[in-house]
Amino acid sequence: MTLEDALAALRARIQEGRAEGMAKYHKYPREYLGIANPDLNDLTKEWRNALDVETRVRLASELWHTDIFEARLAASKLLTQARIRPDEGVWELIKGWTPDFDSWAIADHACMAGQKRLTADPSRLDDVEAWTKSDHMWTRRAALVITLPWTKQNNPKPEDLEARDRILGWAASYVSDQTWFIQKSVSWWLRDLSKHDAPRVIAFLEKHGDQMKPFARKDAARKLPR
Repeated sequence: MTLEDALAALRARIQEGRAEGMAKYHKYPREYLGIANPDLNDLTKEWRNALDVETRVRLASELWHTDIFEARLAASKLLTQARIRPDEGVWELIKGWTPDFDSWAIADHACMAGQKRLTADPSRLDDVEAWTKSDHMWTRRAALVITLPWTKQNNPKPEDLEARDRILGWAASYVSDQTWFIQKSVSWWLRDLSKHDAPRVIAFLEKHGDQMKPFARKDAARKLPR
């Protein structure tokens, strides 16, 4: 499949009048085609089933570089799959996208693909830790969004608890950053963790909550048992 084929398939699913609303909602100056997310899901599922890994990586890279909103989402969805073998090229591509993150929707879709590659090989947390020192806000935020699977285990193994504490350390280093999206990423991680490991969230908030913005502190505690 060529890039031209993929773009033609995307454009065939445009809904008239939808692009204007999307541009107004996302507020970032790029091309929006006006495609509903279920249509993107159906199309990229077809591509995942039809294309080998090497072709998917090549096509995802080409779609990403168009900077079209739906093309970037499609690039991410092409690579969002639990089992991919080999997956080294997939992980390298996703890592390479982080400097381009400029909106939550695109970043979150790419991070969903990255979550699968991290859980497949947790040693890649070493790569993600470097993002926490980045000057690029979206890259720093991505370090917490991409590691959300470590908030969800009900019966974590010792190595998962070690990773959980490691990521909480990253979150602790973020609390003095008053940027809304950084504060929200901390509260999101804590809120999801609170449903599975309330004691760690309570301890975090007792130690660092005073440095968090009020909205973030409230959001982080929202799912804690009363």
